[in-house]
Amino acid sequence: MSWIEKLALVIGAVIAMEAFAWAVHKYIMHGWGWGWHKSHHEPHDRKIEKNDLYAVTFSLIVIAMFVAGVEVEPLWWLAVGITIYGALYAIVHDVLVHHRFGPRWVPRHGYAKRLLQAHRLHHSIKGKDGGVSFGFLFAESPARLKRRIAERAHR
Repeated sequence: MSWIEKLALVIGAVIAMEAFAWAVHKYIMHGWGWGWHKSHHEPHDRKIEKNDLYAVTFSLIVIAMFVAGVEVEPLWWLAVGITIYGALYAIVHDVLVHHRFGPRWVPRHGYAKRLLQAHRLHHSIKGKDGGVSFGFLFAESPARLKRRIAERAHR
């Protein structure tokens, strides 16, 4: 494979993972998989939560892709892209938003602030239904999300 093909697979995987993560978060984690994800929406003082089983599950799949990628090279490069997405997710979601690891930094402006606000609005909804903002690296306008929450409250 050429370097451009490898780069395209890596970048494509990172972008595709945001769409995949959005769908998994909305339809699985806030659907039939709520049993694991519920721990993430409840107050607690633990560093580890049942929801982390999703990360373990997805990392096992990526490890299998790396192993298979020894024989089928495109799988290896897709696994690299998914791993990069996983690292970005961990930094944004676990460090920036939830302060699970590392410093407690609260962004005052820019896209990091928008990500934080969108995810806090996601957590403002109690229970698995009626949520907003299921992405992790793409965040809708907080004003738009607030309007959607208000509209649902008046139904």
